[in-house]
Amino acid sequence: MLTVGDKFPEFELKATVSEDLSTAFETIRHDQYTGKWLVVFFWPKDFTFVCPTEIAEFGRQNEQFADRDTQVLGCSVDSEFVHLAWRNDHKDLRGLPFPMLADIRKDLSSALGVLDPEGVAKRATFIVDPEGLIRFASVTDMNVGRNVNEVIRVLDALQTDELCACNWQAGDENLVAA
Repeated sequence: MLTVGDKFPEFELKATVSEDLSTAFETIRHDQYTGKWLVVFFWPKDFTFVCPTEIAEFGRQNEQFADRDTQVLGCSVDSEFVHLAWRNDHKDLRGLPFPMLADIRKDLSSALGVLDPEGVAKRATFIVDPEGLIRFASVTDMNVGRNVNEVIRVLDALQTDELCACNWQAGDENLVAA
């Protein structure tokens, strides 16, 4: 699995960006967000149980990421058409403010090392800095949803470019190396 300090892979993927069939799909490229931080999170499968709770929470918190000059990108190995059907079917996924990437060839999930033996993406989260370097990588068990507030906390800490203590929160003093 790629990890902290590694370059995030280049990609070009179809994405679902709305529920309206006439505007639902766009191609998203790795270089489209040059100069921004990225939070790229993967979920195993559409039409499951834990995944929509996380996706919806990233959607509710999207403004928090935008305030930090950060683009959120969600991704699974399902197609853009399955993403569209799920968004239209699940009330909590309607109006999501970020693209749902369709890694149907499994190139991105494979390059990152988050493809499980069954061929689905692991529940992984990456924070990528404006230079394209992975600054945070996390994978949880398929049965355990991630904590979006913790992703925001880590992003805040990384953006200080300072030493941040355990349980550090935005506004707390940073550590000073003696």
